[in-house]
Amino acid sequence: MRISIFFLAILLCATSPVFAFGSGSDGCGAGECRDCHSLDVKEATDILGKTGLDKIDKVEFSEMPGLFVVDVEKDGQKFPVFIDFSKQYIVSGNIIRLSDGHNITQDRVVRKPKKPTYADPSRIPLDDALLLGSADAKIKVIVFTDPECPFCSKLHEEIKQVTEQNSDIAYLIKMMPLAMHKNAYPIAKNIVCDRDMKLLELSFASIGNKEQLRALAARPSLCTTDAVDQTLAVAGELGIRSTPTLVYPSGLVDSGYKKAEQLAEIARTEAGTAK
Repeated sequence: MRISIFFLAILLCATSPVFAFGSGSDGCGAGECRDCHSLDVKEATDILGKTGLDKIDKVEFSEMPGLFVVDVEKDGQKFPVFIDFSKQYIVSGNIIRLSDGHNITQDRVVRKPKKPTYADPSRIPLDDALLLGSADAKIKVIVFTDPECPFCSKLHEEIKQVTEQNSDIAYLIKMMPLAMHKNAYPIAKNIVCDRDMKLLELSFASIGNKEQLRALAARPSLCTTDAVDQTLAVAGELGIRSTPTLVYPSGLVDSGYKKAEQLAEIARTEAGTAK
């Protein structure tokens, strides 16, 4: 059976001096395998020249035996690739240390900062929004949520905490049921019809219980409304595709879950920059 160059290199370094590179007592057999292997930025650039990378930053021996780790850049992102000692193979992906499950690849990843996105809050109709917090709060943040979304449920608990601790911050909650959640649309319509925060929280509490969610979705419609459809249309026009998503007074669009302290801090910062 043919043995790849990569594994042959490892075997040659690991066995007796008879198979060592060089002669006498100065070859690999006299020390570590890495003693007889080298790679610099120039050579790495030549090797990786056809891969379309923008820049080679640094070359080191990898923690994983038999590999060099090469820090590279592409489209503003920095991440490592691995070249084996034979310089015939490139490995790109996560390398996990088995002793503790630590991802040594991710230690070297530097992600490009996400560019903030903005939307005009005045374009978002609020007649159907649920109010969480005081109507007199000076800072009002719009929240697009889905009654069947686990991260929306987690965020809801955090924004409740924000309003309990900060009387000047309130949230206007808009129903944005995603197509991937089969029960969310009918539940969302009834929440809007009845202006029922308890129904929203009951739906959040039922996430993971399919029978309970189906029962909530099967409730007779409490009214005839196109408010949910309008919300979905406006969200699409504003480029809002996921839940939970918050729109701050400045127009900053911020998606995903955050803790209460951070949410309050962003709300105050963005209220100060609102036009």
